[in-house]
Amino acid sequence: MHVEWVRDFCLSFDDVEECQPFGPENLVYKIKGKMFLLISLDDIPPRINIKTDPDKSEELREAYPDNILPGFHMNKKHWNTLVLNTRLSPSLVQELIRASYTLVKK
Repeated sequence: MHVEWVRDFCLSFDDVEECQPFGPENLVYKIKGKMFLLISLDDIPPRINIKTDPDKSEELREAYPDNILPGFHMNKKHWNTLVLNTRLSPSLVQELIRASYTLVKK
């Protein structure tokens, strides 16, 4: 999965804003002014931070201990970092991005 793939997927949702409030090395995606995804442009493989339901956060970390981590520089209860390599399927990543968007949109 590439940064462009994540970017295109995020921008496919309604009313999404792309910005760089943390500098040029990060892209942030917001709905109604609230962040639902942050992607670091410097990391290889790419990493994204997404909002997750607190109960599901732990489940995901246990199921994918090397690829889903507590949110880097974020509230660890509500955010996870996904390492985008071949171990996470595109469909799972899409599902988690969509869930983050939905949580923040509420």
